[in-house]
Amino acid sequence: MDSDGIQVKQFPYGADNLAYLLYTRRAALAVDGGAVQAMTAFVRAHGLNLTAVTNTHGHGDHTSGNRDLADRTGAPQVPAVEMMDAGGWRLGEDIVAVFATPGHSADAVVFQAGRFLITGDTLFNGTVGNCFTGDLAAFYSSIRRITAFPDDSVIYAGHDYVSEAMAFARRLEPENPHIDDFLRRYRPEHVYSTLADEKRVNPYLRFNQEPIAALLRRKGLPVDTPFNRFKAVMALG
Repeated sequence: MDSDGIQVKQFPYGADNLAYLLYTRRAALAVDGGAVQAMTAFVRAHGLNLTAVTNTHGHGDHTSGNRDLADRTGAPQVPAVEMMDAGGWRLGEDIVAVFATPGHSADAVVFQAGRFLITGDTLFNGTVGNCFTGDLAAFYSSIRRITAFPDDSVIYAGHDYVSEAMAFARRLEPENPHIDDFLRRYRPEHVYSTLADEKRVNPYLRFNQEPIAALLRRKGLPVDTPFNRFKAVMALG
C-alpha cells in the first residue's frame, strides 16, 4: 500500500512476526527486519537503497535479523530513539515520523508514514500488547496517543494475532456485529486494519463504550474513570 509517496511492504517471518519495508522510488527503511532473505531480495529487485535498519522495540524476536540484513545490504543499524531525536527519518522527499509509545517495553515506538502506522507490539490488529514494563499509565497514554490519529490510519502491527484477538473480543461482546465483518476482511497474507476498524472491534480501545463498561460493572471492576476502565479490560485479558 502507498500513501503520500511512501509505500509499505509487509513480510511475515517466524511463527507470526511481521516485518516492514517503508520505501519510495529509490530509498527504503527496514523496520523489525526478521525476514532477511525476502527483504533483501525485494530491495535488490526494486533497485532501492536501504538507508537504515531499525526496530519498533528491542525484543529479540524483532531484532533478530538486524545484523544479517545490515551485512547483506550495507545499511547501518540506527536505533529508533536516534531517529526520534533527529525529528524522524528522511526517505527521499518524505519523512517517516517516530514517536515513543512506552508500555509494552520502555523503548517502544511507532513509525508514521502518511496514514500508515507501524505499531509494533503496542497496538495489534484487534488487540494490544502485554504491558511488560508494568507501567499501565504509560501504556494507556501510548494507546490514547495512537487513537488520536485519523480513523483512516492504517495499522501495521508486529504480529498476526487476529484470530485469537477476535475470539477474545467475541467472548466480551458476543453481540458486536463488526467482529464478523473484521474476520471476513482478514487476509493472513496481508494483515492490516484501519483505526476505525479497531475502534469497532478492539476491546482495549472500546473501554469507554457501554457494552464494555456494562461488562466491567457486572464483574465488579472499577469503571469510574477511563484509565480505570482501561486497566480493568487489561486485567480481563
